[in-house]
Amino acid sequence: MTTRVAVIGATGKMGRLVCDLVDNDSDYELIARLDSSSALSEMLGADVAIDLTVPAVSQGIVDYALDNGIRVLVGTSGWSQSRIDSLRHRITGRDTVGVVIIPNFSLGSVLGTALSALAARFFDSIEIVEAHQSSKIDSPSGTAVRTAELMAAARAGLVPVAAPHIDQRARGQQIATVPVHSLRMAGVLARQDVIFGGSGESLTITHNTLSAEAYERGIMVALAATRECVGVTVGLDQLIDLGLSGPAADEPAAAAVPPAGPEEAEMEPGE
Repeated sequence: MTTRVAVIGATGKMGRLVCDLVDNDSDYELIARLDSSSALSEMLGADVAIDLTVPAVSQGIVDYALDNGIRVLVGTSGWSQSRIDSLRHRITGRDTVGVVIIPNFSLGSVLGTALSALAARFFDSIEIVEAHQSSKIDSPSGTAVRTAELMAAARAGLVPVAAPHIDQRARGQQIATVPVHSLRMAGVLARQDVIFGGSGESLTITHNTLSAEAYERGIMVALAATRECVGVTVGLDQLIDLGLSGPAADEPAAAAVPPAGPEEAEMEPGE
C-alpha cells in the first residue's frame, strides 16, 4: 500500500532532496510540501510527516503530528537527550504512532560514529572537532552529540575522558565528558574528526561529506522504518546492520542496506 508523506521544511536543501526522492519512489505519495508560511494542518492525511526544519520549531511539529496520529521522521538536528526522554514518556503505550530521529542520514557518518564508539574503550584522551556550513544554526551538531554519547556509553565503568583545562572557553563544550569543538564557516558542507590520544600514538576517525548524495540511501532506509515505527528510535545505526555486533535478543534484526550502485559508489558522506 502506498504511504502518504508530508514534508515540513520542503523548500530547504534537504527538503527539496527528500521531496524528489519521495516523488520518484512508487511506494510513496507526496501529499504535502510545507514551508515556514504553511499551516501545520496541511500535513493532515499523511501517514508519515518528515520534519526538516530548525530546532526551535521541530518540537511543535512532532507534537502536532503525534496528536493527529501521524508517524514522524525527524531529520532536524538539535534534539537533546532530555527532549528525547520526554518524547519517549509521552508516547509510551501508544502502538499507532512513533518517531524516528536521525541526527545524520549518511551511512558513512554512522559508520564513523560506530567505529569511534568501538575505539573509545582503548583511549582515555578523546576530543571531537566538527565543521559545518556557516548557515547551520545549532552547535554542536547532532552527530557530534550522538558520537560523544555513544562513546561514553561504550566507556561505562572506565575512568572519565581526560579533558584538562576544561574550564577554559577555548577547550570546547563537554558532551558526556568529551570536549567538542564546532566550526561554522564557508566552504564546508560537513566534516567530523574524532581524535584519540594514547601513549606514543594517536588515532583519528574522519568523516567528510562531499555532497548531498551522501544522504539518499539513509533517507530511504529511515523512511521505510518510520512507516510502522512504534515508540522512539534514535540514529540510523538502530535501523541497519553495521556488522559490528549482533542484535539484542529483544530487538528485531536491522535491515540490510543494499550496496551503492555504480552512480553512488563515489559519493558517500554527513549532517
